Amino acid sequence: MNDILDIERAGAGEKGPLRLWLRLLATANLIAGELGARLKARHGISLAQFDYLAQLHRSADADLAMSELGRRLMVTSGNVTGLTDRLERQGWVRRERAAHDRRTQFVRLTADGRARFEAIAAEHRQWVQELMAGLDADARRVLFALLGQLKQSAARKTPEAAA
Repeated sequence: MNDILDIERAGAGEKGPLRLWLRLLATANLIAGELGARLKARHGISLAQFDYLAQLHRSADADLAMSELGRRLMVTSGNVTGLTDRLERQGWVRRERAAHDRRTQFVRLTADGRARFEAIAAEHRQWVQELMAGLDADARRVLFALLGQLKQSAARKTPEAAA
């Protein structure tokens, strides 16, 4: 019941959106931290490496340009290079230069990398389910819909619109 009262207080006045943002950020960080700790302990990879591998797995039938990978992960090209270097040394990914432009590099999961990622991803799904177990199916649907609305609202707020 206290959470409901907190939500009502958070929605009131100018501090409401800030309190809501801080709760959302704290929750996301808590979940990400737990998933990262479990990935490191069980599989020796970071959450960033897992996210990187997930992006490659999603584009299974095509080589992914490192620049596109950075855009999808929302990280710098230096971060992508570092992740690629580590995962390539472990034999999970391979990179190739584009024939048409030697500056462009493509990355693809190796067969071993694909098999290992799929096993880790199955365990990751179980962990996420466990961490979300405090919400029943109806609550998860409502939260998903509300976060979708928030995402759309935030996407419409561009610096140009504020000027």
